[in-house]
Amino acid sequence: MNTTEEWLHAATIDPSVGALRPDYRALLIVGEGLRPGPGDAFSEEMLAEAEAKACDPEEHPHVAEWREAFRAFGAKPKRTRSSVDALLRRAPEGLPRVDRLTDIYNAVSVAHVVPLGGEDLDHYQGPLRLTRAEGTEPFELMSGGEPVTEHPRAGEVVWRDDAGVTCRRWNWRQCVRTRLTTQTTRAVFILDALGAMDDAALEAAGRALTDALSAGNPEAVLTSRLLRATPA
Repeated sequence: MNTTEEWLHAATIDPSVGALRPDYRALLIVGEGLRPGPGDAFSEEMLAEAEAKACDPEEHPHVAEWREAFRAFGAKPKRTRSSVDALLRRAPEGLPRVDRLTDIYNAVSVAHVVPLGGEDLDHYQGPLRLTRAEGTEPFELMSGGEPVTEHPRAGEVVWRDDAGVTCRRWNWRQCVRTRLTTQTTRAVFILDALGAMDDAALEAAGRALTDALSAGNPEAVLTSRLLRATPA
């Protein structure tokens, strides 16, 4: 892909996912010229505010819909939680502190009750696409300090590129190949919405993320695209 716009245009949601959840939308935001590094006062303030205002995941309709979506492809939501469900459960004891970019998107995720992930765009191979796995695709992770390759279950909803799975079970766990680091300057952020989160709320979450990424970094270039599921 020669440009960011071309890469975003090539991103797709497979009709098999649309058949599962026709209300699904993905807001993709690409940031270039980002300021990476360890957490700082700005990201810490965002996390602290998100912790203070975090809702009860048992009471929020968007979290409930994600549990239904996970059940629909065979995942057990009490064992395999959507990313926002897992974060909200950690909020009372303190959200994780990872790095500046990850901390920013985690804070937005909790504040807006939306699954939100970030990936290093320089480590992608080919376009991003959401599909249901065949079960043979490689998924790279670390276990006990050693690299390990696993495979998703057939029918599992996964994000992937030409090299393999980048995130398993829709938004449950990211691979190590494309994860953000303290050196990441080009990233794609994925905001996942189901029916309980309307377009206006999704756009508001996207604005919160872009405003935070731009804060103190006016050189950053941010580009977005909204993808909608379309059943076959």
